[in-house]
Amino acid sequence: MIPRPFEYHAPQTLPEALALLGAHGDTAKLLAGGHSLLPMMKLRFAQPEHLIDLGKLAELQGIREENGVLWIGAMTTENQLIWSELLQQKCPLLVEGARQIADPQVRYRGTLGGDISHGDPGNDHPALMIALDASFVLQGAQGERVVHADGFFVGTYATLIDPTEILTGVRIPVPAAGTGYCYSKLKRKTGDFATAASAVTLRMRGGRVEDLRIALTNLGDTVIHATDAEDALRGEPFDDAHVDEAARRAMAACHPVPDLRGDEDYKRAMAGEMTRRALHTAYERSVH
Repeated sequence: MIPRPFEYHAPQTLPEALALLGAHGDTAKLLAGGHSLLPMMKLRFAQPEHLIDLGKLAELQGIREENGVLWIGAMTTENQLIWSELLQQKCPLLVEGARQIADPQVRYRGTLGGDISHGDPGNDHPALMIALDASFVLQGAQGERVVHADGFFVGTYATLIDPTEILTGVRIPVPAAGTGYCYSKLKRKTGDFATAASAVTLRMRGGRVEDLRIALTNLGDTVIHATDAEDALRGEPFDDAHVDEAARRAMAACHPVPDLRGDEDYKRAMAGEMTRRALHTAYERSVH
């Protein structure tokens, strides 16, 4: 199929893009990398009358550190995340996650902001953002607001972004020295969404788990912050018994949908296994 007719806009500045969005309201869609929106338009699941391309907005690109916080522009591509020396040094979990997204063709065009804004439970960045305690900068006609990643994703293709707002950037606190990390992802083939995946950050102190964050991909109608699984390990020694309990609680938090990747029981079991693997790798990478 082909999309319904639409009017294409290529604003040169963020104020111009916001003005277009305000003028056309619900009849407009924002175009970032296009890998999610364009297929939906071809199937006519999305039928915008106006397409606003954000590709020329320089203020939505770049990666920098400001006072212990990483700022990443929403139009930064997956490939730019992967090759960023700053992220390799300060936030390797994000680099590791980006390397597992789709294939090189997609990573050269797909953007961080597009992945987050789409709200697809199969996308990888929501779990990475929660594991990294990230926040999102949203710009609207009335000004700027910052929303925490945890709670931002409210359902399938549903987020807290207002229709008149644009995600301009992501803020990530630089992980403390000695923080271990891992994104463990099971998929059928290169380019596929996860059958199950687990993003973990972990920090040890005095032989016990001082803090950790666990988030799960494609195991419910939106990303899952597995807080019960975290509670099984926080303040405890890192041993098989506590890791197994955390994996069991991660499985209990899931409500997967059966599809060609597997039935509910298989996906739930893989959620536990991916969490167990991610925890062990994060522990090995931590300084303890």
